Amino acid sequence: MAAVELLHERILDCTLCQDAGYIERAAPVVAGRAGNRMMLIGQAPGISELAIRRPFAGRAGKELFRWLASIGIEESDFRDKVYMTAVTKCFPGKAPGGKGDRRPSPAEIALCRPYLDAQLALIDPRSILLVGSLAIERCFPRVPLTELIGQRVEWRGKTAVPLPHPSGASRWLNVPHHRELLRAALRYVREEWDSVVETDAAIIREPIVIV
Repeated sequence: MAAVELLHERILDCTLCQDAGYIERAAPVVAGRAGNRMMLIGQAPGISELAIRRPFAGRAGKELFRWLASIGIEESDFRDKVYMTAVTKCFPGKAPGGKGDRRPSPAEIALCRPYLDAQLALIDPRSILLVGSLAIERCFPRVPLTELIGQRVEWRGKTAVPLPHPSGASRWLNVPHHRELLRAALRYVREEWDSVVETDAAIIREPIVIV
């Protein structure tokens, strides 16, 4: 069995956060395969992902794929060609106030960190899309979102494109300038898609000529 598949089995069997009492039920979500050269890192699965066991399957996913459709990337193509994961792998539960999902605690993030580190090492993506503040902070701690979203930045020798979280609970995009930053970020996503995903696909499709 491939190393990525073994890692997925370990993640799916994990109950560390449930055993520690941080979450009610462990139901990890994994999606992707070896060979994906672009990776998306989100915050954590939501209630829809808990039921369907697929990343960005709920309302936030619809908004994310609306953004991607605006730059000519279809959902089915994206899901097929991008390794999708998150900082924590299980639904953390609803926020105490009932509005949106609870932000995973530092302890939960620490328990899941080895899995994300292993995914990064095994997939070795050329480009990473960081969706939401938790994912962005994982790579760029203590840097304001306004200094990162709308930019294409380097992280450990890889290209990273930070994006705001598409959740309706987020108010970050209510600011007109922030929407301009999102549009700039999406232009970089399209450039990375063309450079990393489409170029690799063209190489695979090109016939091998033996002379």
